[in-house]
Amino acid sequence: MTESNAGKLTNAFALVVRFTLKQGHEEEFDRMMTTTVEEIHRNEPNTVAYLVHHVQDEPLTRIFYELYRDEQAFEYHETSSHILRFAEERQEYVEKVAVDRMSVFTHAGITRADDS
Repeated sequence: MTESNAGKLTNAFALVVRFTLKQGHEEEFDRMMTTTVEEIHRNEPNTVAYLVHHVQDEPLTRIFYELYRDEQAFEYHETSSHILRFAEERQEYVEKVAVDRMSVFTHAGITRADDS
């Protein structure tokens, strides 16, 4: 960790999740994600960032970047009713999922995790 970032996000936990969607289900998946992200924002104060990306030239791909204050925040996220509902409903729209679990090495521009 760089000196300017010392003590910030030291216990942070992150994921990159790559979803490959079933052909013809892009709009339904995106609508479901819009609702789910709103719930995350309202109910998960220790979720630092939750970004859902469209991939250029890959219309069936969605990439999520998820950053949590710590692993307990991630566990809370995973057991939240809106995420359990998403996990069940996504089966209809998703062909394949790949997950990378990560820890933060260094960062810039993120302050929410440092709030007391």
